[in-house]
Amino acid sequence: MSRASTAVLARPIAPPTWRIGQWRLGQRVLPWLLPLSLLAVWQVGAAQGWVSEQVLPAPRYVWETLVELVRSGDLWLNAAASLQRVLVGFALGASLGLVLGALMGLFRPVRDYLLPTFNALVQIPVLGWLPFALLLFGIGEPLKYVLIAKAALVPVTLATVQAFDQAPRRLLEVGEAYGFSRRQLICHVVLPSAVTPMFTGLRLGFTKAWLSLVVVELVASSEGLGYLIVYGRQLFQLDLVMAAVVVVGALGLAIDRGFDLLERRLSKGRPA
Repeated sequence: MSRASTAVLARPIAPPTWRIGQWRLGQRVLPWLLPLSLLAVWQVGAAQGWVSEQVLPAPRYVWETLVELVRSGDLWLNAAASLQRVLVGFALGASLGLVLGALMGLFRPVRDYLLPTFNALVQIPVLGWLPFALLLFGIGEPLKYVLIAKAALVPVTLATVQAFDQAPRRLLEVGEAYGFSRRQLICHVVLPSAVTPMFTGLRLGFTKAWLSLVVVELVASSEGLGYLIVYGRQLFQLDLVMAAVVVVGALGLAIDRGFDLLERRLSKGRPA
């Protein structure tokens, strides 16, 4: 057998274009199968009367309520209030978490002194701090900012500590061999390798902040998406409750996808 024929046989055979198209289509359709199936079961159950409409309204009524909220402007007003709260609280908690995590990650004495107490306080949920926070901050906006910041602080701090712990030891040894100072090791070795884990902590922190936002607004608020849920429950308008829940889920998913895209951009071209 000649070298040319051997090279042809050794060349990998590319899959047909139509198979690649089918695979890409399947990747796009697959995530929608479960939510569409649940929506179909919900619609069939409401049409067949499996569950009373006073307990679980039909999707059509929820959609009509959602459209009415958009037309009246109530949706934008309450969504803007919720987004403002979560952004301010997340900015406070994430900033403090990055500083605290960096201090514990870079300085061993600080870590030994603070981390045990921090891990103990982490175990207390947001609602556990609510009575104490009410006494200190009242029922106004500072209360919501503090509780949301606490929810974001925990994952950001822990992820930052872990990110500094995962700095490549071989690169640190190479830097020390070349006479890098401590500042140069931190700026040129530790921080570049810690970007992705720290961003993952920020993403998780925003998720926790978004969840705590809804909880805080359920307890004490006069506007916001959580307030819409409480208001609909008090009036027994479960279509309003479901519409607010759908908006909360959609906004949370959109923000999480935005973090995912930003993380991919930051990680693009960075060695593993």
